[in-house]
Amino acid sequence: MQAFPHHYAVSATAAIDGDVELTSGALRALRSASPAEFDGPGDQWSPETFLVGAVADCFVLTFRAVARASKLPWASLECDVIGTLDRIERVTQFTTFEIRARLEVPAGTDADVARRALDKAEHNCLISNSLKAAIHLEPEVVFVGESVTH
Repeated sequence: MQAFPHHYAVSATAAIDGDVELTSGALRALRSASPAEFDGPGDQWSPETFLVGAVADCFVLTFRAVARASKLPWASLECDVIGTLDRIERVTQFTTFEIRARLEVPAGTDADVARRALDKAEHNCLISNSLKAAIHLEPEVVFVGESVTH
């Protein structure tokens, strides 16, 4: 890992109407528009869905690092995030992010260790740590396949 601080640059380009184009270095350009809730077309990623997606993506990537460091065997992780946007004291903001994480681990894996890894991923996700909204994790550990021996 590179030394801190890290810097991430994104450019947004738009005309009076139509999509916003987001670019960053050598990355593939992305398009966004207002969501249907703000009278947008509802068929594009929006700043709101990008933010909720960033929480989900960061959780999964952080879990990968935690599982690797703790040598936790796992088969798959499904992460669903619901972000709630509301008005608080006349300011529109995200108030909560509900993270539902379904982790599949090999039979014989210690479920408490798996749950602790999920909790650690939630506590160490740099995106959710950067937000003022409340984060709630609902972990589920599911056993699949044969027993693991170490």
